[in-house]
Amino acid sequence: MMYRGFRIAVRAGPKLHLHNALALRQLPLQFQHVRTYADKIVKVPTMAESISEGTLKQWSKQIGDFVEQDEEIATIETDKIDVAVNAPEAGTIKEFLVNEEDTVTVGQDIVRMELGGAPSDGGDKPAASESKEPAAKEESSDKEKPAEAPAQPKPETSKPSATPAAQKETPAPKQESKPAQSTKEAPATLGNREERRVKMNRMRLRIAERLKQSQNTAASLTTFNEVDMSALMDFRKLYKDEVLKKTGVKLGFMSAFSRACVLAMRDIPAVNASIEGPNGGDTIVYRDYVDISVAVATEKGLVTPVVRNVEGLDMVGIEKAIADMGKKARDGKLTIEDMAGGTFTISNGGVFGSLMGTPIINLPQTAVLGLHAIKDRAVAVNGKVEVRPMMYLALTYDHRLLDGREAVQFLVKVKEYIEDPRKMLL
Repeated sequence: MMYRGFRIAVRAGPKLHLHNALALRQLPLQFQHVRTYADKIVKVPTMAESISEGTLKQWSKQIGDFVEQDEEIATIETDKIDVAVNAPEAGTIKEFLVNEEDTVTVGQDIVRMELGGAPSDGGDKPAASESKEPAAKEESSDKEKPAEAPAQPKPETSKPSATPAAQKETPAPKQESKPAQSTKEAPATLGNREERRVKMNRMRLRIAERLKQSQNTAASLTTFNEVDMSALMDFRKLYKDEVLKKTGVKLGFMSAFSRACVLAMRDIPAVNASIEGPNGGDTIVYRDYVDISVAVATEKGLVTPVVRNVEGLDMVGIEKAIADMGKKARDGKLTIEDMAGGTFTISNGGVFGSLMGTPIINLPQTAVLGLHAIKDRAVAVNGKVEVRPMMYLALTYDHRLLDGREAVQFLVKVKEYIEDPRKMLL
């Protein structure tokens, strides 16, 4: 029995050796096959502590597209910012697990990817080109057929005498005159009566909710004043080229108003305070720092990125910080951290031509300063009538915390600093 088993093993030896050789030869191909078709599920990334869901606004790629690592696949819209979904690894998109405008939550599966390198040019593309060539030939042949078709109607058009049947058919155009009469009756309804219903995006819904919450919570009141912009405009005209050449920052008016507000808050600290606590608030929070929210209008709605620690910045530093935040807002690159907080808001509606308005408080803040358009008006200066560039200022404040006397004094101090910018250096 031992001899017979040994003889069988010897006979099977070459076959086993050949099988192992084939297996070793095919081993790298199998590994490549496994590596190419390994799937990866892309999930909704963590967006922020206060955001748990969003709307998948659009896909940046299509099924079959190859993406590199960290390349954007989709955009998720939240009530505050847009979040980009990036590819965790390089690969090819195989399946979308959700559709556009669907609500997605953090950690939800949204894309199935096939990991691996970029597909070679000799793969499916030649097949596609080959399939296009026959289609092109068919199209060309179809185009040639109409070219031959006009030769057939010639005998019909060359008939000089019409048959009795054709003469009977000639009154047919009279039937077409009836629709013409109906078209004349159509203008009875003037104008276009169509309607379009568009679902509000999450940011617009959140803005509406916050504004209504502010109106329902704060005891809002607005006080007005006007400021002569002559001195500040001369100051800007004198130094804007020098500042631009030295720092690359365009000197505007927002930095001057921000600095004036910071100095006025030293005398009226309640403007920088807020009411916090349950049931509408029972605690006043005073702050030694000033974080100014700058209202920026974007295509999706109004956002208020925050310039922090304005009390420690000069006018050039404030202008640079505001310009950076405005650019991020317009490019849609603001983060949650950029808009969190804020102790006071400045809204410049004058860039759109607004002459006067009453801004709404950005809770839990206490006040918001509204700037408006600069217009030449006749004013009395030292007993004489002169034409000066004037701007209306509006301060909306929460009367629960800020009394009218303090609000008016704060706005008057801002006016004084703007009309004589040299006071801001004292």
